[in-house]
Amino acid sequence: MVQQVKTGTQQQQEFVPPYPSSIAETGLKEGFLEELILKDIYLVNFAMGREIAARTQLPFKIIEEILEVLKRQLLIEVRSAGGLADYEYTPTEKGRDRARSYFDHNAYNGACPVPWSRYVDSLKYQTIRRESVTPRDLEVAFSDIMVNRRTINSVGPAINSGRGMFLFGEAGNGKTSIAERIVRSFKGHIFIPYAVEIDGQIIRVYDSHNHQQVSAANYPRDYDHRWVRIQRPCVVVGGELTIDMLELQFDYGTKLYEAPIQLKSNCGLLLIDDFGRQRIDHKSLLNRWIVPLEKRVDYLSLHTGKKLEVPFEQLIVFSTNLNPADLVDEAFLRRIPYKINITNPTEDEFKWIFLQYCQRTGVPYNEEAVNYLIESQYRSGKRNMRCCHPRDIVDQVVNLCAFLQTEPRLSREYLDHACAVYFAAMGK
Repeated sequence: MVQQVKTGTQQQQEFVPPYPSSIAETGLKEGFLEELILKDIYLVNFAMGREIAARTQLPFKIIEEILEVLKRQLLIEVRSAGGLADYEYTPTEKGRDRARSYFDHNAYNGACPVPWSRYVDSLKYQTIRRESVTPRDLEVAFSDIMVNRRTINSVGPAINSGRGMFLFGEAGNGKTSIAERIVRSFKGHIFIPYAVEIDGQIIRVYDSHNHQQVSAANYPRDYDHRWVRIQRPCVVVGGELTIDMLELQFDYGTKLYEAPIQLKSNCGLLLIDDFGRQRIDHKSLLNRWIVPLEKRVDYLSLHTGKKLEVPFEQLIVFSTNLNPADLVDEAFLRRIPYKINITNPTEDEFKWIFLQYCQRTGVPYNEEAVNYLIESQYRSGKRNMRCCHPRDIVDQVVNLCAFLQTEPRLSREYLDHACAVYFAAMGK
């Protein structure tokens, strides 16, 4: 399972799912493969063997063996020859009836699932604890936002511990931006299956919304194509989070399961944004996390009642505008050893952010105007600086100038107008 793989210019050991050269090596029962392939043919009506192999991500040799079995059972028949020792197949009437009964069992089609046990083993090989970041890694990851040295020196050890962290502080200082950029510092890729099978039940794992595939150049030469290689995932959930999202989601129509968010984020990062503002009681949410955070193991249940044990191998980040001590008790805080306060920017940091955003939007930077803004809006004690203010104020100026059909520029007049609109009804 572990091979010496070249990634870029470096050689390192990585988990690679071995190429299955026989039905036995897929880890699945022959009957399961027959069901999957017959459903595939039924859906398209006419199918070449290599087309079936491409859709199911199985080697053509295995597809040929299963097609022979289906022919002997009079479930499919050859419609025509297709070249390259391949044929076009179509289901018989008996085969159509059988396929419909298979769809009553579940509606799954596509990439062939892998056994649950192999998926669990892969998590142990690809644990987030294999990642080790350096100050330079974080400097590169955070290069487009303002992150001071104190924050970098706090976030780095938290990442390398693999145990999770609280990012807290006033709104608008970049807690979410910092958390989302942490994955940029990860150097490795991981393999995940499109779906897994256990006791005839199928759980979808791959999610194109949360999983970013790497380019073909980053794949090893020989591997099991039922797995997809991705960047370490970053799954973000906010106020929409409910306790149900932490459990296997069974669809009674398709009779398939969707993996919960902690399964999709395994070996990557799970960000709980705006923690404390979820629709559910945050204490119930925290109680759900206590065992996984302590033991690095989670427990999920099938609708049949079967319990599944799965490694909890992600970096979990709680981001909140509230004080963690007001949200959780001391026992839970001990399980999240890194509590990092993302503070308001200094005046020099505020100016740097202003300069960066002006350059990004093409607005000429005017230090005299920025000094005027700081004096009139901040030094006077009206309000505290936030990292988001330069971006939002510049956007106000750009939009005002577009409306007035003039070139965008920082002037006292435009800044006063922007602040009057932006800070209306806002406190410090």
